[in-house]
Parts: sequence; C-alpha cells; structure tokens
Amino acid sequence: MRQVAIYGKGGIGKSTTTQNTVAGLASIGKKVMIVGCDPKADSTRLILHAKAQNTVMDLVRELGTVEDLEVDDVMKIGYGDVKCVESGGPEPGVGCAGRGVITAINFLEENGAYSDDLDFVFYDVLGDVVCGGFAMPIREGKAEEIYIVTSGEMMAMYAANNISKGILKYASSGKVRLGGLICNSRKTDREDELIEALARKLGTQMIHFVPRDNQVQRAELRRMTVIEYSPEHKQAEEYRTLARKILENKMLVIPTPLEMEELEELLMEFGVMEIDDEENVGKAETA
Repeated sequence: MRQVAIYGKGGIGKSTTTQNTVAGLASIGKKVMIVGCDPKADSTRLILHAKAQNTVMDLVRELGTVEDLEVDDVMKIGYGDVKCVESGGPEPGVGCAGRGVITAINFLEENGAYSDDLDFVFYDVLGDVVCGGFAMPIREGKAEEIYIVTSGEMMAMYAANNISKGILKYASSGKVRLGGLICNSRKTDREDELIEALARKLGTQMIHFVPRDNQVQRAELRRMTVIEYSPEHKQAEEYRTLARKILENKMLVIPTPLEMEELEELLMEFGVMEIDDEENVGKAETA
C-alpha cells in the first residue's frame, strides 16, 4: 500500500486534482482510499456526489468520545469503490484544525481501515505545512510519497518551496520523499517551462502539466470527477495520464529547497516578478 499526500497552496486545486487522479486510478482497477485532511470536508464530494459527508470530528463531538465511533460511521464508498473519510475540524474559531487530522488518522489506523487490499491511500492536506497537525501525514511517517500541486503563480511557487522545506525537515528521520510537482495550469506565460525549472532546482520532476479546461467546472457543478462525467473528454485523459505517472513513478527524492533570493531570481528570469517588485518586497520586509 502506497500512502500519498497531496500538498499545495490553498485554492490551488488540490482536492479537484486528488479526486480526479484517484478516479483515474480506480478506473484501472486500483483500490484507493481518500482521507480528507481539511476542515471544509470537501476532499471526497466529487467521488461521493455529495456536498459533504459526516466527518470524524463531527461525530466525535456528537458522541463525546472517539471510543464509541465505528469505521462504518465515517467511511463511505464512492465512484470506483473508492473509500472516503473526512477528518473534519473544530467549530470555526475554536481549537486547532490540525487536531482533526491527528485524531482521524489515529482512529483509522487503530480500527483497521488500512486494509490489506488497498493499493493507495491519498491524503488531501490543507494549505501549507507550518501547522504541526497538517504536517502530521509526513511528520509521523504516514505518507511517504508527496506530490505538490502548484502553478506559475508566484504564491503557489512560494508555497511549493515551503512545503519542500517541510519534507526536507522530516526526510532525515523518516522515509518521506517528494514524488514531483503537479502543475495545475493557471495559463500564465511559459508556465510549463517555469515549473520544469522549479522542479529541477528542487531536485525533482514536474510529473504532469494539467491544462486548464472548463470541463472540470462542468463536472464539479454535478459533483462528479471529469473521468466519471465525461470519460472520453481530453481532460479526463489528462487525469488518467497523471494517475498512470504516479502509479509508475520511481523518482522519490529528498528535495533541495531554494533560498528566497534564488526563488525570486527564477521568477524574474521568467518575467513573473519584475525588478521593481523585488525592490517593493525588500521595502515591505524592512518596514
């Protein structure tokens, strides 16, 4: 069983990419479980055709203890027999959202959810890795294979570099490795070249470039993956290709994160950041 975590900047399309990739793996007969590690609990909605499912933390609050919880209470089966679990989080403004991730993963482990017939477990992880709870899949050695969803936008690349720093931190004491960057296109100039260049500097690969296509939104409006909604569409083939590349990937590395100056030089080289922008950043940092 391969345990894979998908990280990336908030809003970059991690959940969409994860669910479409998992649907691609399921379509070729792989047994997969998704563990949603986001308080929004939207990591499984396209697989389940539902707004949201009951989360581990919702039911813990309702029952008062995790001891009375059963796996069947929180695990639903969706498209392609994909198993779906959402960790959930605290009520808004109360407590640490990362605690839900820790509670959910421990509960699943202790109650036999990681069955022998699974080929993959995918963790769809919120945002950056600065919070210990969200770093748990890599910190505790749960996920050993990390893919970072990014784009040619500046903040998405900053986040990818920060996440690489988190992987580096835990790689020395565990087996966590970076499997590659997934470029979820925002149609910025020379985007594929830029992410290829970033990947080289990080010591990894751009495992796939996912073009932007409105078919993704059409499928999401129906709470479906593209692979289920329109399996013959060219965008469905993009996700199947990404699924195959992950299935066959052997390039698992300890990343070499960039210093901020190196990253800004790369952004300027590709015209994402102008020299004036760099001066403004410097002024802001000293203000």
